[in-house]
Amino acid sequence: MQLLNKEMTHPIDRPVRVCQFGEGNFLRAFVDYMVDIANEKGLFDGSIVLIKPIEYGTTERFHKQDCQYTLQLRGRVKGEPYVETRQITSVKDIVSPFEDYEKYINVAKIPTLRFVVSNTTEAGIVFNENDKFEEKKNISYPGKLTQFLLTRYTEFNGAHDKGLVMLPVELIDDNGINLKKCVMEYIALWQLDDSFKQWVEDDCIFTSTLVDRIVTGYPRADAEKIWNDLGYEDDCLDTAEPFALWVIESAKDISKEWPMDKALEGKEGMSVIFTDNQKPYKQRKVRILNGAHTSFVLASYLKGNDFVNQSMKDPIINQFMEKTIHEEVIPTLSLPREDCEAFATAVTDRFNNPFIQHSLLAISLNSVSKWRARCMPSLLGYVEKFNKLPEHLTFSIAALMVFYSSTEMGEGCLKGTRGTDTYEIKDDQAVLDFFKENSPKPTAEFVHNYLSNTDFHGQDLTKVPGLEAKVTEYLDAIRTSGMEKTLEKYFG
Repeated sequence: MQLLNKEMTHPIDRPVRVCQFGEGNFLRAFVDYMVDIANEKGLFDGSIVLIKPIEYGTTERFHKQDCQYTLQLRGRVKGEPYVETRQITSVKDIVSPFEDYEKYINVAKIPTLRFVVSNTTEAGIVFNENDKFEEKKNISYPGKLTQFLLTRYTEFNGAHDKGLVMLPVELIDDNGINLKKCVMEYIALWQLDDSFKQWVEDDCIFTSTLVDRIVTGYPRADAEKIWNDLGYEDDCLDTAEPFALWVIESAKDISKEWPMDKALEGKEGMSVIFTDNQKPYKQRKVRILNGAHTSFVLASYLKGNDFVNQSMKDPIINQFMEKTIHEEVIPTLSLPREDCEAFATAVTDRFNNPFIQHSLLAISLNSVSKWRARCMPSLLGYVEKFNKLPEHLTFSIAALMVFYSSTEMGEGCLKGTRGTDTYEIKDDQAVLDFFKENSPKPTAEFVHNYLSNTDFHGQDLTKVPGLEAKVTEYLDAIRTSGMEKTLEKYFG
């Protein structure tokens, strides 16, 4: 079969408007997909140049295919199977600063350039005081961006209309605010001109964004089958779930310049939201999507399930998850209930995706801190609003405690048991030490010591009326009868 190339896709030659630091699966299945649709609908008319942010790896597979690739979205939408296959033609070129620095830095001089997208991992947005201005390659991403912006400022003599819009998608809070802070620190460290600093301040826009899409990347297990269906080979093939959310927080309105919300109109479960405050949307994602995971996965694993989609086929676990979200989490959120319900429906589809085998044990990592961030605010908000305990979120504490119960240390973990199976309990050492010491104790003492541990929860949870007694009741039942019978007793 022929390798995918421009002769097969017939891309329209469009001006370069986007510079993208990161050539990985996520950005190609998220941003580049949206730009491709916006181009097709006549909303954007721009192409993308990919920049390799790290030295590792080559650009060869992209060049062999003229930067053309196929994206396949696979999953469920509104409870029905969904598959979308699209040839992505929005990427014009890929450049490595480590292989051709001049070609890379000249991207900054392209007159039509307007947007800078980045995904350099959570560790990418950092300031390093040891970075040297004269170093062209092995410095942090914010250092590279500072040099990139300076090149553009110099090329166009500080023209006000040549400023750039930064769209970082790194998974840290206030990613745009932190990126701008780093750039300003490099300007100070390298003693760059005040007029350049003012240009960055006045004419460049740093947005903070929240992104959400599970990208499964290159499908090694069934790539050849997909090639046969497509009728060509594609070494850059990418796969993802249908759901997509991009919340863009900006002090200045960029929605007309970056009309990705309109590009996705009619795409069920996909949305781009422009706002001056992304925090309610992050709260919704963390408490519904992540909170649901953390509330049911440990009980589901101990009941005998291994994967999220398997858990959704278990009637008791599925009902447990649904009631947690709709009856205990959503009532505590600040966004309109209908928005939260629509998001929750999409979450259910995502959990039921047959193409994603999401391991419960993978989700179980660091569950103590995850429970505090994802579930505790909902539990406390529910108690404050209704003056009673949320049963399912309360039970999730007992499930966590029994999952973590062990006195056998492994290499950087505790060893737990499920029937005849052994599993690894991975968390911070202080957490592992606590459970090794306290899990053999009588249930009431164990529960009291855990709930009163302010290092774990930031507060003494024994002060929540009735919580200590109810967790003790649940944990006693699990210890006596096992997880399956206890779930049936209370939630069957």
